[in-house]
Amino acid sequence: MMNEVRQRARRQRSQSKARIIKSVETARNLSLLQDYQAYLRVEKGLRPLTCEAYDSDLKTFAEFIESRHGVLLTATQEDVAAFLENLRGHDIVQRSAARKLSCLRGFYKWLLLDRRIHHDPTVNIESPKAWKVLPKSLAEPEVAEMLERAALNAEHPQARATALRDRAILELLYAGGLRVSEVTTLSTGDLALDLGRVQVRGKGDKERIVPLGRTALEALEIYLRQGRPHLARISSARKTLAVKQDRTRQDATRQKLGQDATRLFLSLRGMPLTRQWVWHVVKMANSTASPHRLRHSCATHMVEHGADLRSVHLLLGHADISTTQVYTHLALGHLKEVHRKFHPRSTRQRAEVVELPVAHGGLHLVPSARPGGKSVFQTSEERA
Repeated sequence: MMNEVRQRARRQRSQSKARIIKSVETARNLSLLQDYQAYLRVEKGLRPLTCEAYDSDLKTFAEFIESRHGVLLTATQEDVAAFLENLRGHDIVQRSAARKLSCLRGFYKWLLLDRRIHHDPTVNIESPKAWKVLPKSLAEPEVAEMLERAALNAEHPQARATALRDRAILELLYAGGLRVSEVTTLSTGDLALDLGRVQVRGKGDKERIVPLGRTALEALEIYLRQGRPHLARISSARKTLAVKQDRTRQDATRQKLGQDATRLFLSLRGMPLTRQWVWHVVKMANSTASPHRLRHSCATHMVEHGADLRSVHLLLGHADISTTQVYTHLALGHLKEVHRKFHPRSTRQRAEVVELPVAHGGLHLVPSARPGGKSVFQTSEERA
């Protein structure tokens, strides 16, 4: 009886100690993740949503490490390999697993640079092979129909400010190939309509100048002149009311509302548009479209019409031109047509062979096209 009591007490102390150790490990992981989040936001300048995605992936790995009685700082190569195997066992697609591994590589590279660890556990870990997913784009007639319908709604005698705004958003997404987050963060000071361009802040707070076409500039000009003033008045009234109601934090309130008032696209409540609402605007115009699909359509149609990859790369603001090269696969039909038209041994060129005599062994040979596209040489006597 006494032995059972002692064993029970020993188990309780062991469980209590394990809980304390686990709570300490969890606290150490959380503190480390908070430092990394600050690094991503301040030094790397990444967007909040990107930071949240990295934080989610790292917390998933931290939970897995804690289940193996470890912490992030002491993770080994075997832990990373077991984590990928665990993802595979839970039917996580290879593309997602590769993204999580890339997140871990960035995290442990930061730990190495910060001299918190002496060995990177992600070294020699092979990234899961993922199929390349070609971006989906809309056909030119689909985009033209969607934009024409938005233009008709905006030209109606009783058109509301939101109709003018929605048309400007659609034209901007397609004409400039902007990301949805880039559209929502635009301010009126970023526009240079007289110069036909807009200044965009992309990923990592990298800025680029995007030229716009005549139709997009016209839609933006009409929205700024006829639509946005109505929405801005609502924003101004809301600002006055908020300052009156919040006397204790007037400076912070004024600053935030002042930033909101300079945003290019406003809602009916005078608030800056959210990413979700821009998605809703595009879906209402075309149920099969999305803001990012309009961006892909912009790039694809430019390549199909003969634009070089370097220009498309600068327009879209890709960090690496290899990202832009995927659009050459989408324009494969156009490339085949160019090949048939201009390559000296293409089908079309063989059908238009010019008979140029070639001296060979004292005989004059001329090219002759046979059915099936094969060219042979015949003597002038055989040809006669």
